Parts: sequence; structure tokens; C-alpha cells
Amino acid sequence: MVNKINFQNALLLAPLAYAIHHAEEHFLFNFREWRLQYFADNNPLPTELVFMILTAITLIYLFIHSVAQSKASACSVILFLMATQVVNAFFHLGSSIIFWHFSPGMITGLLLYLPVNILIAIHALKENWLTPRLLGVLFIAGICIFGLFELLGPAPMLFVLIATFIWIALANNRKTGRETHG
Repeated sequence: MVNKINFQNALLLAPLAYAIHHAEEHFLFNFREWRLQYFADNNPLPTELVFMILTAITLIYLFIHSVAQSKASACSVILFLMATQVVNAFFHLGSSIIFWHFSPGMITGLLLYLPVNILIAIHALKENWLTPRLLGVLFIAGICIFGLFELLGPAPMLFVLIATFIWIALANNRKTGRETHG
């Protein structure tokens, strides 16, 4: 069964990871209460709504990639996961260390987000959806997006979504144009 895992089906683990991570943050502990002790209250959305939005966006990216099958769609979904899962895991770890106060979400961030996204990255590299250098660039971009989200709230994420959807559409149009004229 492990031999049958590829990039496309490894991506399906990401929404499941959101659900389990959210359960740790919201049902086992109270991440919102913890967060307000150290960070500005710049995201008025209830955690349930944040979970629904992140899961829906992830599923949209997965659907788009399953149809487009382009490097742009693969990179876009990885960028989104870098910003919302990988960097989030490091945020929980770093915050726990800096504040000497356990950050709810750290357990699933380290034991679920990181392994799931390493599996996704391994298959993305193996299947030539991206290069190691591009993976590094997407990680750095994910750090920037996560940082802007923490500083400004959800608005930067909306910009990234629109930009990546446009990128995927343009890449798909170029691909379709080459197939028609080539």
C-alpha cells in the first residue's frame, strides 16, 4: 500500500491533518485563549470558521490540481500548505519555546503536519512537480505569508489565493495553447 502513495493522493492527507490539528487546538486545549495572551486579536473569525475555510481552500486546490495537473497547480497547493501547516508547526514550537508556555497545536503540528508535508514534498520532488530549490523558495514564501497573516489577519491570504488561481489559469491556458498549436 505504501508503494501506491503518490503526490496526488498524499495531498489528501492535508485536510485530515487540519481536522486533527483543529481538534487539538479547539477541543483538547484553548488555542484562542492562549494566543490572546501573546498576540494581537487581529482575526475575529471563530476557530470553527477558520477550520472550515482552510479545509475548503485546501480541497479547492486539490481539485484544481487534479484537473490542471500543472507545475503551477502543484506549487500553489504546496505554497498554501507551507503557509498554513508547515510554518504553523514551527510557529507552535517556537512560541512554546519563546514564551515557556505550551502552545495548543504544537503536538499535531510536529507529529502530523510535518510528517504529512514531508511525505507530500518527497512525492512532489520524486514526480518532478518541483525542484529542491523551488521547495525552499515556497517554504520562505510560506513564512512570509504566515507572518503577514499573523500581523494583518486574513487579507494577505486572500491576495495569495487570487494570485495563485490566476497563475494556475495562465499556466493552464499556455499548456492548452501549446497542445492546440503543437
